Amino acid sequence: MSVGLLLSLAGLALIDSTSIGTLFIPIWLLLAPGRVSVPRILAYLGTIAAFYLAVGLLLVWGGTRLADALGGALDQRPVLWAQLALGIALFALSFRYDGKRRRRSGGVLRWRDRATSGDSSARWLVGLALLAALAEVATMLPYLGAVSLLASADLGAPTVAALLTGYCLVMVVPAVLLLAARVAVPRLIEPVLARLNAWITEKAGSALGWVLGIAGFLVARDAALRLDLFDLLNR
Repeated sequence: MSVGLLLSLAGLALIDSTSIGTLFIPIWLLLAPGRVSVPRILAYLGTIAAFYLAVGLLLVWGGTRLADALGGALDQRPVLWAQLALGIALFALSFRYDGKRRRRSGGVLRWRDRATSGDSSARWLVGLALLAALAEVATMLPYLGAVSLLASADLGAPTVAALLTGYCLVMVVPAVLLLAARVAVPRLIEPVLARLNAWITEKAGSALGWVLGIAGFLVARDAALRLDLFDLLNR
């Protein structure tokens, strides 16, 4: 296990710490009126981290077994053409979130309104954490990159589990620090949270568009390379 691997994992975890589930929703919870319920917010963050850890372990261990079971099925041309179509569709969909269209009041913004209402139960917060994590599964590019690094690093199962656990803990550190600041110095941190909320409300759509566009490009590019489409264009 190299220092480069650890630094790469830490960097990817910090990028993941700025997603909707790990930063946006915690900020909205911290802006709820009244006294902050530390146990409930920690339960939310713990649910997010546990879900990511479970998905990572499933991908590292289950994905290897699945690839062995499927053999070369994923390299068949019909499957690759379907992958190419999926990548192009994701890329096209990204333009619906260019940040210039009229913002919709539904979806994530409804989560914000409920989170800041101050009457969310602990069970609802756990459910919200699971919903946020599920919504991000298809576009968790940094985490998929981390899983890919671990899968190709030839590490033992305990080491992989420990590294993924550390990744998920680093991923929620910024939200935990904001929570600590909200409890310790609320008057100083509340204006910062309000400015972050305003930025999120304005930029969340375009950020999602970028993620979808990058994911679509990478998926389509991988399929095009395996279909040798670039070689055909160069002839």
